[in-house]
Amino acid sequence: MIFVGHSYGGVVITEAGNDPKVIELVYVAAFAPDLDAEKAAFIADSQVPWGVDALRGTISKAAWRTKPSWYLVASEDQMIPPAAQRFMSKRAGSTIVEVAGSRAIYVSQPNAVAALIEKAAREVKAVAN
Repeated sequence: MIFVGHSYGGVVITEAGNDPKVIELVYVAAFAPDLDAEKAAFIADSQVPWGVDALRGTISKAAWRTKPSWYLVASEDQMIPPAAQRFMSKRAGSTIVEVAGSRAIYVSQPNAVAALIEKAAREVKAVAN
């Protein structure tokens, strides 16, 4: 199984991706967190972002630490700054593709998103064979 997450969906696949059936992760302009509870609480308390409650979630184990991951950076994203996307994807050791597009990259550049997912799937299949 390949998990794909966009925006906050990246947090979901970072945790849920620990399931042994998941073999790869694909982040599409998404959060790829790796904070302990104390750091997450500090960030949540010191900022007033759009979804402060979302920052209270914790990741017990980041799946990208042990599984291949892919990351599509949306270079014109106004929600998750592209610099933050680049940082998170590099930290996760993701294969990175950068595409010119906004937050809704899956709408403005659907072929690029599909190509990244297909490439990830082909690589998994090649490794499995």
